[in-house]
Amino acid sequence: MAPRSRSRRDPLESSIEAALRPGRLVSYGAAAGFVSELEAMASRIEPLVRAEPARAVGLYESFLAGCYEKAEEIDDSGGDLGGFAADLHVGWIRAREAAGADVEETAERVLQWMDKDPYGFCHRLEDEAVEALGKEGLAALERQVRARIAADAPCGGEPPEDPMAAYHRRRRGEVLRAILAKRRDVAAYGALCEATGTSPGDCLRMAKMLQAKRRPEEALAWTERGLALEKQDPLGRARAFGLSSLRLSLLRRVGRGGEALDEAWAAFREVPATFSYAELIRLVPKAERAPWREKAMEEASKCPELGSVVDLFVEKRETERLALRLGAARDRDLEALSHFTAEPAARRLSTAHPDVAARLYRALGMRILVAKKSRYYGEALEYFEKAEACYERAGLREGWEALVAEVRREHERKHGFMTGFERLLAGQGPSREPSFLERARG
Repeated sequence: MAPRSRSRRDPLESSIEAALRPGRLVSYGAAAGFVSELEAMASRIEPLVRAEPARAVGLYESFLAGCYEKAEEIDDSGGDLGGFAADLHVGWIRAREAAGADVEETAERVLQWMDKDPYGFCHRLEDEAVEALGKEGLAALERQVRARIAADAPCGGEPPEDPMAAYHRRRRGEVLRAILAKRRDVAAYGALCEATGTSPGDCLRMAKMLQAKRRPEEALAWTERGLALEKQDPLGRARAFGLSSLRLSLLRRVGRGGEALDEAWAAFREVPATFSYAELIRLVPKAERAPWREKAMEEASKCPELGSVVDLFVEKRETERLALRLGAARDRDLEALSHFTAEPAARRLSTAHPDVAARLYRALGMRILVAKKSRYYGEALEYFEKAEACYERAGLREGWEALVAEVRREHERKHGFMTGFERLLAGQGPSREPSFLERARG
């Protein structure tokens, strides 16, 4: 594709450049918001893939070039920019396909990006690339990656290849695996595994392909092989998410449903949580789900681990069991719960069990103060305000007074918080930080 003349710059490129904020550093805390703005900008390109695909190709290329440049001006520890750039690569592939661009050139560019990937923008790109490519594009990518694998193959008697060369060989093997999985080429994928080694992820892919081809017995054997490989990795680095679940489905498919249910029940008893309950109930016949639910909830009530049980009881609206479980917990155990767990639980209990909800809101506020997270002091004040309301509703004024005394005693030196706390006690509500314009007018 010939380069475009600079004199005919696309009007959207100016908007892309403005969104990237060239020359301005983006901190870790601001990265997510910054990338959200980039996503809004990219959404303006998506409609062009059908309407003006050649134009969309050029805009995606400009946007990608800007992201690679911006990588030096952002703390992307959370991977926000990396994930966005991966989406741009996929958009570019789709636009090239829609424009009828040369498939060999597309494949070559994709592999070049993967080979030279200083910021990790192409991590696992092959999985999405094979979905975006058409039949001819997929064939071109396979031809080129096989040619590179053959050219890179070490000859006998040569010294061991350097780590970077080994990485590229492994990476190209991953691309070839993604292509074969997309084509559901069981024979070729199996041969590749035998030649280069088999991972639990390979076993999961083989099982899914065989399941799609209605060969459940063979698929089941691959899931069992994958789980055996996982056990050989004590650190869990080679785990393939979904192997256990797929194995249980296949057991039922081959007429071993009772065995699958027994294993799911054992897994739930070991870790009573939302995911293990969903796996269990999926295998229970519909007519038997009510008694199995009661059995599972009763078993979960005995679990010493608090967090996963609270999530389960909230999701399944087990209000009484939730209140009983949290009511018996110590304050320090409640403070150990994340706000993702404690806040929904407090909301669920605030009407029927305000005494327990008050303790949860107390724990949420104290968690912030103990951790000295000054940026969240406003949220802590809101939690304490809700705690006071719940204490009052439960007729436990002494509980609120004890909390006030504890905060004043243990956190009196946190002046940024105590000012707002005293305002709350005076009935003025949590203080709010003035906005930029309010400070400017003041």
